[in-house]
Amino acid sequence: MKTTELRQKDVAGLKTEVKELQKAHFGLRMQKATQQLTNTATLRTARRDIARAKTILVEKQSAEKSAT
Repeated sequence: MKTTELRQKDVAGLKTEVKELQKAHFGLRMQKATQQLTNTATLRTARRDIARAKTILVEKQSAEKSAT
């Protein structure tokens, strides 16, 4: 997911996005464990997507705290 798409979401939307990405990452890990995953690079992209979403979430939360 691109950062521009993530920056358009609000804090609640980002939290749900992080949860969805974590579920997808868990599914990929289970596929790898059962040797059903053919493209292991998707694990790396999933981890990076989670990190990207969490970073933007923290940025938005700190901006809300500093605004008040």
